[in-house]
Amino acid sequence: MTARETLVGGIILALIAIALPVFGLGLAPGAAAPIYLVNATGQIMCFALLAMSVDLMWGGAGVLSLGHGLYFALGGYLIAMHLLRTAFADTGVLPDFLQFMGQQRFPEWWAPFDSSVFTLAIVVLAPALVAGLFGYVSFRSRVNGVYLSIITQALTYTAMLMMFRNNTGFGGNNGMTGFQKFAGLKIGGVECAVLLATVSAVAALAALVLGRAMLATRYGRLLAAIRDDEPRLRFLGYETLWIKLSAWCLSAVVAAFAGALYVPQVGIINPSLLDPSLSLEIAIWVAVGGRGGLLGATIGAILINGAKFWLAASAPTAWPFVLSGLVLLIALVLPNGLLDALGWRRRVRLSALSGLLPREAR
Repeated sequence: MTARETLVGGIILALIAIALPVFGLGLAPGAAAPIYLVNATGQIMCFALLAMSVDLMWGGAGVLSLGHGLYFALGGYLIAMHLLRTAFADTGVLPDFLQFMGQQRFPEWWAPFDSSVFTLAIVVLAPALVAGLFGYVSFRSRVNGVYLSIITQALTYTAMLMMFRNNTGFGGNNGMTGFQKFAGLKIGGVECAVLLATVSAVAALAALVLGRAMLATRYGRLLAAIRDDEPRLRFLGYETLWIKLSAWCLSAVVAAFAGALYVPQVGIINPSLLDPSLSLEIAIWVAVGGRGGLLGATIGAILINGAKFWLAASAPTAWPFVLSGLVLLIALVLPNGLLDALGWRRRVRLSALSGLLPREAR
């Protein structure tokens, strides 16, 4: 992926981040965007951020995770706890799931979630810790390839089954809802929707720019070497465990941050975010856009989820068939997604140029 293509992707995300407050708040005369469009754009930006977290490992280090929905949901549950605590401070009414269980107050260990600073810190630290423990055991045992992918999916499925139980204290099957405010703004209002969507777009832009800069460093080249030939890199004296583990933890934090931005926009969190089908769908986004460089993952997430939002309203029964056909097309024609299409265009242009050169100059 060229620097020019990355620049174009960054400009598009920057324009989205600028357009959201301008049109969402009606600052442009006669051009106020409806709130559902602002909300859908914000959710798609969260999905782009989530796709980049998977691409960091899959495209960067050749490690395919089919369980990043775990970290996405973890970030969502943590922010939901903060939102419910702030809602209780405003209304004095316990969440429905606690009343259903006969509780008279929040568990004592929820008290620190009154603080937004603590919540932000735990959104970063908790997924890093979970990913660190899982990654250390797996990478130290040199579990790779399809075996690692299956294990990540099994871990996510186990977490989903656990969260379906009411006695876990996280709402069980019905989940957690009843959020009132985010950053002092009423959830469901235009101002809050614009704020969340804009922050999501800025976060996606920052992840793309900083991620691309990181992949261009020596650390990024080591990740690429692990992807291409990890045994040779170990033979040369590099300890690949810590390189992969640090990237794995970073990708988990990015996924959790995406979940923390996503949940206030949809107004609910339940175990459906831990469904393995979501993690599989994330991999499809990356595969469609193209692995490596993060831009392909962003494009795939935006295109697929944009089409999904559109078809969900116009032809909901057609979406599974469209997605299946798209997967077959990518697998058979474009193994590295839309990035392959860009590569074809570049090769055709170079071939045409070489045809104009004298033989001795080729």
